[in-house]
Amino acid sequence: MQDTAGHDAHFGWFTRRRKHLKPDDLTIVDEGMLKRAVGAAALGNAMEWFDFGVYGYLAVTLGHVFFPGNSPTAQVIATFATFTVAFLVRPIGGIVFGPLGDRFGRQRVLAATMIMMALGTFAIGLIPSYERIGLWAPALLLLARLLQGFSTGGEYGGAATFIAEYSTDARRGQMGSWLEFGTLGGYIAGAGVVTALTTLLGSDDMLAWGWRVPFLVAGPLGLLGLYMRMKLEETPAFKAHAEAMEAAGDKPRIGLLELVSVHGTQLLKCIGLVLVFNVTDYMLLTYMPSYLTVTLGYSEAKGLLLILIVMLVMMPLNVVGGRFSDRFGRRPMIIGACVAMFLLAIPCMLLVRTGNDAWIFTGLMLLGVALVAFTSTMPATLPALFYTPVRYSALSIAFNVSVSLFGGTTPLVTAWLVERTGDPMVPAYYLMGAAVVGVITMLFVTETAGLPLRGSPPAVADHAEAKELLAGDAPLTVDEALPPLPDDTADARLA
Repeated sequence: MQDTAGHDAHFGWFTRRRKHLKPDDLTIVDEGMLKRAVGAAALGNAMEWFDFGVYGYLAVTLGHVFFPGNSPTAQVIATFATFTVAFLVRPIGGIVFGPLGDRFGRQRVLAATMIMMALGTFAIGLIPSYERIGLWAPALLLLARLLQGFSTGGEYGGAATFIAEYSTDARRGQMGSWLEFGTLGGYIAGAGVVTALTTLLGSDDMLAWGWRVPFLVAGPLGLLGLYMRMKLEETPAFKAHAEAMEAAGDKPRIGLLELVSVHGTQLLKCIGLVLVFNVTDYMLLTYMPSYLTVTLGYSEAKGLLLILIVMLVMMPLNVVGGRFSDRFGRRPMIIGACVAMFLLAIPCMLLVRTGNDAWIFTGLMLLGVALVAFTSTMPATLPALFYTPVRYSALSIAFNVSVSLFGGTTPLVTAWLVERTGDPMVPAYYLMGAAVVGVITMLFVTETAGLPLRGSPPAVADHAEAKELLAGDAPLTVDEALPPLPDDTADARLA
């Protein structure tokens, strides 16, 4: 093992020969702690997407509450603009929380992001309408969204890292799929609450006060999530790296420029994969309800119900997809989904445009199945791109840059393009472009299914599996050689 400070800081544990390893050198995963870690991470993700889902599902109502004007389309665009602004601060959150997670631990940072997300969401439910306080209403909405976006910048990267580092190498896809199971659960909870309120209250009461209820629910959810995360221990992978750094008497801090110069290629791969993943996600789960209502004149309640059913079907498929990715690999799953998305985008949008309930559901469900291949595989694929010492930072920064530029802007840009061009097929073209980017990116990504995380020892379920692994000939690392370091990296330190 190379012992330069620069290599330790960037790559951690790496390339030790099999004959020099003992079973105790490998990470033995505690099954009970793994389940608690998955549950806590998934709940946090569910709360995050409960808010984002509610915001998308209530876009038409929120447009009336916070933005004046006679054009429903203009109000929806204004609402999605506020939705999109929050994504602009997500990279800032990633830049702040990611390095903190790599330096002080994943668990502490995830607890902080949880309480901040809950406060931002809860605050939205308390803001008076435009009729009562004028321009202060959209201004306060914007501030709450900025707080949400900032905290969310450290959420997904940390949660995906947390689960990936707790999982065994053989089951990382299955365990990671529960993160997006939580996402869908959050969407379903948001859709269910909005649908129930819309049905029970009617449009007048919904506009007057009913829209506040889903946001106020975030308070107790946040406290529950915080409690669960505070009860967790640090991940085995991070503890192993931290102990090695402490033994060496060195806890170097890696600056942003240094991170980009050393890991830039992997950062670009992550941005490309997150693009196709999130464009599909936001197009189907956030934009489609408003598209059905505003562009196609479809019943708002029926549109929300169809999306709810699609997500209910996706939830068990997501866990199945995670197991498939462990068995067949991440590359076949993601490339196959991109090809399917490219081929199905136009037929699915044509089905959605028929106005027939059954055909609309069929089109949405086909898109949902393609999305499942992303949601079930990406939580294991993305953390595995990076080495343990920089994983939280690199994943948080790359993920949030991509989401800010491409994913979070999807509802706003798509709504604007449909309005300007008058072409209701714009969503299909948008999905096809994202699919092309996804295929090209994945062709350059190394398969990581069943292999240890970069920079960490192999992770197994028990000592018997450890002995079997060391007695066999399976690879112990993803990369045969480490990426090169600039000549001055070993001495570069940013305080």
